[in-house]
Amino acid sequence: MVVLHVLFEHAAGYALFAVREVEEIGMLLPQVEGSVLNLGKFNSMVSLAAFFPFKSAQAALENMNAISEGVVHADLKLFLETNLPLSGKKKAILGVSDAKIGAALQEEFTISIQTGGVVAEITRGVRLHFHSLVRGLTAQAASKAQLGLGHSYSRAKVKFNVNRADNMIIQSIALLDQLDKDINTFSMRVREWYGYHFPELIKIVSENSMYCRLAQLIGNRKELSEESLESLEEVVMDSGKAQAILDASRSSMGMDISPIDLINIERFSNRVVSLAAYRLELQEYLRSKMSQVAPNLAALIGEVVGARLISHAGSLTNLAKYPASTVQILGAEKALFRALKTRGNTPKYGLIFHSTFIGRAAAKNKGRISRYLANKCTIASRIDCFSEVPTSVFGDKLREQVEERLSFYETGEVPRKNVDVMKEAVKEASDVASEIKRKLEKKEKKRKKREKKLQELAANGETNGETEVEDGEADAPIAKKKKKKQAAEETEEAEAVETPAKKKKKQKSEDVEETTDNGTEETQVPAKKKKQKTETLDVEAAEETPEAVMSEKKKKKKRKTD
Repeated sequence: MVVLHVLFEHAAGYALFAVREVEEIGMLLPQVEGSVLNLGKFNSMVSLAAFFPFKSAQAALENMNAISEGVVHADLKLFLETNLPLSGKKKAILGVSDAKIGAALQEEFTISIQTGGVVAEITRGVRLHFHSLVRGLTAQAASKAQLGLGHSYSRAKVKFNVNRADNMIIQSIALLDQLDKDINTFSMRVREWYGYHFPELIKIVSENSMYCRLAQLIGNRKELSEESLESLEEVVMDSGKAQAILDASRSSMGMDISPIDLINIERFSNRVVSLAAYRLELQEYLRSKMSQVAPNLAALIGEVVGARLISHAGSLTNLAKYPASTVQILGAEKALFRALKTRGNTPKYGLIFHSTFIGRAAAKNKGRISRYLANKCTIASRIDCFSEVPTSVFGDKLREQVEERLSFYETGEVPRKNVDVMKEAVKEASDVASEIKRKLEKKEKKRKKREKKLQELAANGETNGETEVEDGEADAPIAKKKKKKQAAEETEEAEAVETPAKKKKKQKSEDVEETTDNGTEETQVPAKKKKQKTETLDVEAAEETPEAVMSEKKKKKKRKTD
């Protein structure tokens, strides 16, 4: 008897279904196709034999990647070994929807694998009624699992990096454009304001930031002398212009200016100069961000134009999705719709006109080179968006191709084939990527070593602290014993030095105590006082030195002689 088991791979886990009356189902295939939609009829043909849920989303992704590549995962192997009857009187057949994974399972288990026909229809029915066939699984939970796994699987396949910070590029290019407008407006205000005092300077110096720096440096033109010629040369970077400014200041037709007006002009020009300096810093920041996020696009068309394309598209991903025809006219939407409305000529280029290639091309070749450049920009943006390790190798090669195409339009020299160029680029990119990965691994190893050392030092510090505390606790009773010994030795020395007079006093105090014991309660109070006195005398005696004792003996002898 033949027993058919169908393996079904779901986002929630692996499921094994047992099919009843396989031969009859095979003979009545058209009826089976119709009964697949009915859950009651389908349940009479198919029953759930075993179900293995995935432990986590990462485990589900690993299993799905293995299945797509035709590899038997360890989880799948364990599941089939546990639940599939490989030995017995009944001949087991495993039905699989994918022939690739079927071949791998046949090599692993040496069992007969069936694909297509009945298995395909049963798989279709299982896919439709899966949440009803597995207990505890709802339709909503199954759809959520499928959606999550689909997103993670697609992201892993295209190597999509969600952490690409193209938002910073969009903001910085917008700020750069705004700064250009503001610096231009403010510089014109400085020119007009300072022009009342020194109108000849506008003709000599045309650059806005340089004019503001000179207005800040010169101040009152009447104070300009030969000594300030060096400082003028530093700003203008030209000795002839510096001399011309000095000569113009001596014969200027400008009006006199008050010191308070001059202070305000200097302050305003100082602000304009600081804005121009910040603009340069921002441009450098934009260049560094473009080299990280879109190195190929930056190498091909330049950082500023590439950033404008990304900003206009909304993100690097959106730009990568655009076709070359859209990239070509990106930024010229108004002209395009106007041309469509009036049935005129459509624009040949949009934002890519600001690249150097279109300006260098002849008038008749501008449309051709813009189309070719848009094509290469699309390729570069897609490589930047979906590449794992960002490198500018492809961008440099694409730039060379555009240069060759320009020379072809001018001289007729045949450019290299795209296939040959891309082969070279792929080879170089793989070498560069391996080098970058090696450096990153090296840095990661160093970081791990540093962390390990810090942990060891912290652990050693804790153990040293504990041992110090234990040593202190162990030393405490020893110190107490030493103090007791010293106190006992001191009392012994004091007793050895005791005088006979003190002995008599002690005897007297003892006699008093004896009498008080026989007496009434009233006489007990002075006895206690005497005891206290004797104790204090003993302490004093212990503190006294032998010299003090000898001096007391001499005094007593003198008294006796008297």
